Amino acid sequence: MPLEKIKVIAFDADDTLWVNETFFRKAEEEFCALLEEYLPKEEANKLLFDVEMQNLPLYGYGIKPFTLSLIEAAIKISNGNMTIDLVQRLIEKGKAMLQEPIELIDGIDETLRRLSEKYRLVMATKGDLLDQERKLINSGLENYFHHIEIVSDKTEKQYKKLVKHLDITENEFLMVGNSLKSDILPVLNIGAHAFHIPFHTTWAHEMIDDKIDHPNFRSFAKASELLQIL
Repeated sequence: MPLEKIKVIAFDADDTLWVNETFFRKAEEEFCALLEEYLPKEEANKLLFDVEMQNLPLYGYGIKPFTLSLIEAAIKISNGNMTIDLVQRLIEKGKAMLQEPIELIDGIDETLRRLSEKYRLVMATKGDLLDQERKLINSGLENYFHHIEIVSDKTEKQYKKLVKHLDITENEFLMVGNSLKSDILPVLNIGAHAFHIPFHTTWAHEMIDDKIDHPNFRSFAKASELLQIL
C-alpha cells in the first residue's frame, strides 16, 4: 500500500473524533423503560429501530430525526394512548442530547496535531449540519482541519465528489473512521485508502457481516497508532 502518496487524510466525526453513539444507546434504554408498561424492552427497542429505518430516507441522520422517531415509536407502542407528559419527556431527551458536552476520543487531539504538520486534514461526516458544526466548534479541534464536509449520507458518489473538490486523486486520499459501512467500504470501492478504528459500540444500521480483505485497508485499536505508520 503506497502510503507515501497520501496527501489528504479525512476523519469521520462521531465516535472517531468524539463520543456519540453512547448517548443514543442510553436514550434508547430510557425510552424502552418509559414504554415498558406497553411493550417489553427488547420489542420496544426493535420497533424503535424499525421506525428509524423507515424515517431515514426522509429525515436523514442525527439527534433531531432520532427524537422524531422516538415520538412516533411511542405513539405506535402505546396505540396512541401515551400522555402529553411522555411526549414532553421525549422532546426534552432530544434537547439534552443536543447539549451533551463533547468528550474527545482518547489520543485524538495529539494525533490530529501531529498529522496536520504533514498532511492536509479534513473532517468528513454525515448528520445534521447545525449539530455537527456545534460539536466541531466545542471540540476545540476545528483549527486542525483544512476543509469540513457534512453530508446527508456517505456514498461512493459523495467520496468521489470530495476527492475531486480537494483536487487530488483517489490514491492520494485516506479516510479514517469507525464505521465499516460508511467510512471504509465506499472509500475502498473508489480506489482510495481507508483505516478503521472501531468504537466500543456500533449502531445496528452501520454493521456489516463480511470481513474486509483489501490492500488499501488497515485496522487500528486507537487513533494514536496511526502515528506509527503515517
